[in-house]
Amino acid sequence: MSYLAEVYPSGQRLSSQNIADKRDLSKPLVAKLLVALSQAGFVNGAPGPKGGYALGRKPSDISLLEIVSLFEKIEDRSLCPFGPNWCGNGDPCPLHDQLVTLQDQMHHLLAGTTLEAFATDSSP
Repeated sequence: MSYLAEVYPSGQRLSSQNIADKRDLSKPLVAKLLVALSQAGFVNGAPGPKGGYALGRKPSDISLLEIVSLFEKIEDRSLCPFGPNWCGNGDPCPLHDQLVTLQDQMHHLLAGTTLEAFATDSSP
């Protein structure tokens, strides 16, 4: 998604191989991700020699949280990474409050950041 955002201003479409090469990922992984992203409406694919993938919406209209939510469960950010047998059964673990704070900060960062950050910055 970041690479699609980088090329968005040019209107360029990218193949899964282009994206895989640019981000040093395997083509099968990128292809699977593009299918999920396409089904969710984040990307549009077109077949043929001038085909490829492009963002389905403007980069400024896609938050990182939306993308992460497609692949990660984010509903309950207060779950302890040490599992329910530690936290939730009596006192919370020693790191619980700090971890919840970090999770909240990450949630706010992802919610408040759009792909536009990548459209104007060519960093990987």
